[in-house]
Amino acid sequence: MSTAHCEVETLVTGYGLVEGPRVDAENRLYFSDARLGGVYCRAPGGEIETVIPKRRGVGGIALHAAGGIVVSGKNICHVRDGVSRIVFELEDVPGFNDLFTDSQGRILVGSQRYSPFAKDAEVIPGELYRIGSEGKAETLYDDVGLTNGIGFSPDGRRLYHSDSARNQVLVHDVAEDGAVTNRRVFVELPRGAPDGLAVDEEGCVWVAAFGAGGVTRFTPAGDLERHLEVPARGVASVCFGGSDLRDLYVATADKSSEHARGGSIFRTRAPAPGLAVPLARV
Repeated sequence: MSTAHCEVETLVTGYGLVEGPRVDAENRLYFSDARLGGVYCRAPGGEIETVIPKRRGVGGIALHAAGGIVVSGKNICHVRDGVSRIVFELEDVPGFNDLFTDSQGRILVGSQRYSPFAKDAEVIPGELYRIGSEGKAETLYDDVGLTNGIGFSPDGRRLYHSDSARNQVLVHDVAEDGAVTNRRVFVELPRGAPDGLAVDEEGCVWVAAFGAGGVTRFTPAGDLERHLEVPARGVASVCFGGSDLRDLYVATADKSSEHARGGSIFRTRAPAPGLAVPLARV
């Protein structure tokens, strides 16, 4: 394993807990501030606009085929041109965290049944849901301590899922009919807790190591290949973008060595392109 000291560009600073980075075809960067509220969009030239004001708890963002974005929080919501449509919600679930889309445009999202920010909070495990149409979802599995990053292998036959509370990235097999089976531990992080994740074309899994100041790349076999450092300890999420999908975006919380920096987004170059993320179609 190597620790990489790559050139890192700072794109965004001054926020709280930056989450859910997602880059569209025009190289616009969407992100949220999960703790202080709001969803934002950074244009390639650096201008930042507010897409959804004040909304808190947004841990995941997906681009929608009909335009706009899908965000998590107290529910799963599609927002387009300032108009909101609730895609999915459950009365007994206080919130949803990270989300992802499969090749059919269905939305996979994890339930968050307790606040990880509350002091001495009791861990209440949640579930992973697959939303196939508005208001309808199936439970793929349960017993996820603190749900975070979600992603698929290049062939779509493996589903990865970070459980931050247990310091594990889980992996399941995905059958042709969409059934999810054979749960097992893919990796346990040697430093930090696994948060957001993204998969590249070589099948390697990039995991945001919260508390460890970087992103850790694991091979498909689960071997630790490299740790990419950024100037912040609380690394929350990661995604790919750019014309060649080799731009690596790293989102962080307000836990940097320079406190005035606040929650930030950094950009660097990856050794392999990331997988293109399907558009949501729910």
